[in-house]
Amino acid sequence: MSLDLPPVAPAVTAELVQGLTPRLRKRLDAGVTKLAGRPSVRDGDTVRIAVDDDTHLELHAPGGTVTSTDAIRCGCLLAPDCLHRAAAASAAPIAEPEPESEPQPTPDAVPVSVGEDTPDTRSASPTEPDTPTPDQRAAAQAMYDAAAAVLEAGTDGAGAVLQAELLRAAHTARISGLPRIAASAVSVVTQLRAARGADPAYRLAELTAALRDVLGTAHRLPGSTGPELATLRGTARQPYAPDGSLRLYGLFSEPVLTATGYAGAVTWTADAEGRLYTVSDVLPGGPGRAVGAADRAVRIGDTALTHRELSRAGLAVAGATVSPTGRLGAGAGVRAVRASGAAWREDPLAGLWALPVADQVSRALTGGDGLLFLDVTLTGTVREAAGDCLLADCDGLTLRLAAAHDHPALPHRDNLRLLSAAPGTRLRVVARLDPSPLPRALLLAADHPRDPEAHLDLGLDRLQHADLPAPAMAPAGSSPAPDEAPLHLLRRRVHQAASAGRRVLAFPGDSANDSRRLSRYGFACAGDLLDELHSAAADRSRDVFGRLVPADINRFARTWLAAAHYTEEVDRSLCAAAWGADPALPPSP
Repeated sequence: MSLDLPPVAPAVTAELVQGLTPRLRKRLDAGVTKLAGRPSVRDGDTVRIAVDDDTHLELHAPGGTVTSTDAIRCGCLLAPDCLHRAAAASAAPIAEPEPESEPQPTPDAVPVSVGEDTPDTRSASPTEPDTPTPDQRAAAQAMYDAAAAVLEAGTDGAGAVLQAELLRAAHTARISGLPRIAASAVSVVTQLRAARGADPAYRLAELTAALRDVLGTAHRLPGSTGPELATLRGTARQPYAPDGSLRLYGLFSEPVLTATGYAGAVTWTADAEGRLYTVSDVLPGGPGRAVGAADRAVRIGDTALTHRELSRAGLAVAGATVSPTGRLGAGAGVRAVRASGAAWREDPLAGLWALPVADQVSRALTGGDGLLFLDVTLTGTVREAAGDCLLADCDGLTLRLAAAHDHPALPHRDNLRLLSAAPGTRLRVVARLDPSPLPRALLLAADHPRDPEAHLDLGLDRLQHADLPAPAMAPAGSSPAPDEAPLHLLRRRVHQAASAGRRVLAFPGDSANDSRRLSRYGFACAGDLLDELHSAAADRSRDVFGRLVPADINRFARTWLAAAHYTEEVDRSLCAAAWGADPALPPSP
């Protein structure tokens, strides 16, 4: 959208769309498009849009967010039940929940374990029921129906009305104590808007993953109990627990730039035992904030270090508070001062690279932070659908190193292009595992090619040609990247359905050849799922008068969910096999 609108709470958008008449609902998408071309001005917390020469629309956002329907006012004759208010809410970014807060530690505070439920209206409590409440069951069913309708329509058909239904279900889920599924639903709407608006940040794989999480969680939640239920409910706010005094060593910084309008930087640090901690500065913003956040002061204690400096220095923290994910708190009782750092090849950081690669991958596949600490030798490049990526030899494995972010304001892609010109270079790198049938990871940081005692944050620092060593010979015996198993035959249909809806798989066609090919490679179940997916998409029964009745979208949604879940699990298994890891077991101590 070209309008600079403040974020609007999901419940506000849902209520305004719900209040429209059926005739106005049919015109809502056209109203959103028309509103995008109108002039607007911002005056403090108020944005005014000139609907026409005589009518103005106002959005009041005290604190930066529109939180009530009364905050959107229109001067037309049909107000307050007019199309303009709903169109403005549907065009605006979706407001995220309140940022996680850090309660002040008390003398009798105890650590809270990962997975304990802490929704926005209460803290983790041992009295949380072990089975879903009736409200949660109803919220899960409403979410499943709304997500199934989106899948039925695809991105082209999932306009503002279907988006509003999903936002309404998200609001209901949140107030019912289901923050995980609510957040996933908001992510689906954000991706739908990006797809419909031709936003270059849109990624079909991300939409598919978010939709799979919504449908999967809604399907599993009614029958879950105990720890599984706590995981499916999720946590709206990370609890912080006292962790005493910490001596931390900077590892690297990475920029953050999300499709939901948040940007900043996260700096990773480690203590002497190798436990990882993060210091983050992520707020609403765009690419400019992601690029500049690394040079802002770290918001912890009285330290004057920037994120870029902390990634190469150290930190001594007294009265530290830490979330279960390792995020450092910045409460009033926390004190932090600058300390000496350590190079990657010095203790204690060198121990991170000493862990066997297979164990690191097992940790990443079983709920870890996803980071891999690898020693590699660059061997060349390989072309993928999203662009070229580096090929590297890692303990005999042919590894693909891809850019962690494609936005042109960030130097990831340019840095990879320069590194590809230096085959034979040995590097110590930090990457994030990208589960796929081939060993693949997203490159985050690396040794400086000419100075092994220094490192480069590849999302923030820009390599120059002068930084590259003289070309070296690639190691003998390095094998070319192997061909992938034909699981893409099923994955492609899963992605097509998420993008274009059920109708794209309902066209006459024969999936038998693809099914037989999958079976020849040992994927008989994938072949059966592919046949069932086409069958469910094309299933249209008739009434006693021979007229077509509405399609069974629940059958199609269940089949699509099974196919999406299958491809995800097979990808994890193939990824573990490619790295020589066990996806079902935690890493050895």
